[in-house]
Amino acid sequence: MTIKIFAFLLIAALSSCTYKFSGASTEGLKTVIVRTFENNAPLVVPNLNNQLTEALKTRIRNQTNLSVSTTEADAIFEGRITGYDIKPVALQSSSTPTAGANRLTVTVSVKYVNNVAGKEKESFEESFTKFFDFPLNGASIQAALPNALDQINKQLTEDIFNRAFAQW
Repeated sequence: MTIKIFAFLLIAALSSCTYKFSGASTEGLKTVIVRTFENNAPLVVPNLNNQLTEALKTRIRNQTNLSVSTTEADAIFEGRITGYDIKPVALQSSSTPTAGANRLTVTVSVKYVNNVAGKEKESFEESFTKFFDFPLNGASIQAALPNALDQINKQLTEDIFNRAFAQW
């Protein structure tokens, strides 16, 4: 009987242990500014800069304890959308070639400045490029773009966030 109680207590104790591997290292940081990304791409999509900026702010709020500020902060993100392109990637065989899928590619140049003393070396200025392939399935490109842009924003913000805060 005592072995069963001991085994039960051991299992209960082990199952209550949890580990969190978020990978985000924000040591020394309390606040961050995310400035609105400029849209300098040759083909400008309205609100893409605001969507990307807000997606990065949301990721920071959800995965860290940092406060997003608008005035002074321990770290600053700023950047520019430098590329936006849609190209066909899969042609359907028919008498008139049509795209079976399209590739949306977005390039962003990001500058991250860590103002915490001793952490300046974590600052960077770098470009990030992501693409997303999407079929039209009879719909227009305008109908398929919102989902494609959401996917691109998730990928870009993940890369930017990891570059700034994941030092593994």
